[in-house]
Amino acid sequence: MENILVQKYGGTSMGSIEKIRHIAEMIISFKKQNEHMVVVVSAMAGETDRLIALTKSITEMPALKEYDSIFATGEQVSAALLAMTLQSMRYNAESYLGFQVGIRTDAAHSKAKILSIDTQKIYTELDKGKIVIIGGCQGISPEGNITTLGRGGSDLTAVAVAAALGAKACEIYTDVSGIFTADPRICSDARKIEKISYEEMLEMASTGAKVLERRSVACAMNHSVRLYVRSSFEQGQGTLVCEEDPTMENILVSGITHDKKESRISVRGDLGVKGGVANLFSHIADKNIVVDMIVQNIPDEEAKSSISFTVPKEDRIQAVQIVKDLYKDAHVTWNDSISKISIIGAGMRTHAGVAATMFDILAKENIDIKMISTSEIKVSCVIEEKYTELAVRLLHEGFQLAKKKS
Repeated sequence: MENILVQKYGGTSMGSIEKIRHIAEMIISFKKQNEHMVVVVSAMAGETDRLIALTKSITEMPALKEYDSIFATGEQVSAALLAMTLQSMRYNAESYLGFQVGIRTDAAHSKAKILSIDTQKIYTELDKGKIVIIGGCQGISPEGNITTLGRGGSDLTAVAVAAALGAKACEIYTDVSGIFTADPRICSDARKIEKISYEEMLEMASTGAKVLERRSVACAMNHSVRLYVRSSFEQGQGTLVCEEDPTMENILVSGITHDKKESRISVRGDLGVKGGVANLFSHIADKNIVVDMIVQNIPDEEAKSSISFTVPKEDRIQAVQIVKDLYKDAHVTWNDSISKISIIGAGMRTHAGVAATMFDILAKENIDIKMISTSEIKVSCVIEEKYTELAVRLLHEGFQLAKKKS
């Protein structure tokens, strides 16, 4: 089936009945240009937080199967409201949940991974001329239970569906007009990026850029899905995320990102016991906790080793408990007041001295670097959280990323 367009509308786009009507009008205009339309929606703005607060009012550690059953209702409501709105405008639309359109996942509740999508149901409904509306961020486990994909999972749903259907494009509609060189709330002169490579976008999403969820970018890259980020509230081309081309390497740094949602855990002791750090990180991985940065020091004169690593703040309590259970005699500390600052750019592959420039810019303002990690196209530093905005502005200016003045 050709000429399929997949779109995703986020929570701010679906924030009220008036906004849902606006989205319905947009979809109708696109339907007139495209033979087949599939739309993925997030929960209405604030609804996910409300549902999470309900679970937390009962227990801080809810059973994840029940948590997913509650969490998934937000997208269910959005999908049905949008379908009803389109129907009231005399358009043939129908809403479906993840399990109804064959989105199968593993059993990792609240952080499930998509295993496969049975496209037969979607194709059947598209053949009938329907606009297919899918509640995002959810699927069904091998045991037949509702699962959710975690925060930002609706982006992943949209890209995965686009890949499974061989869609001509996947368009992510949000409250910003594209990907910017830095957070415009921090850098008022941040410039919108017209085109960015999958790899650069993956690094930006992994280091704090909130516009796209990193798993959705990885899925788009793996399946060569043409991905656009656009605004629900203003017209424009947005940002295209696509395969890297030679012109992208001419740009030294594409963007600056920051992330205040990580915690640093430090462990000092005899870490060679019980299989060493390999065993530690295996236990952490078993709980589906993602470890980002790792720094290990060699043993000191007391034969004590130390290791520091970062995890999402929401997983810090559980990660610390895992460490304490494994190393009962070790000294364990943590810091929730950190921030990760990153510079990303395909041009780093062919230009030397980028990291040195970054360190020099931060050093001149006496911003102490706690941890460092690098890749071919990224340098990340952990600093004190209170210096986040200052560091972003300094690096944005230092690498000359501001939009040109007219």
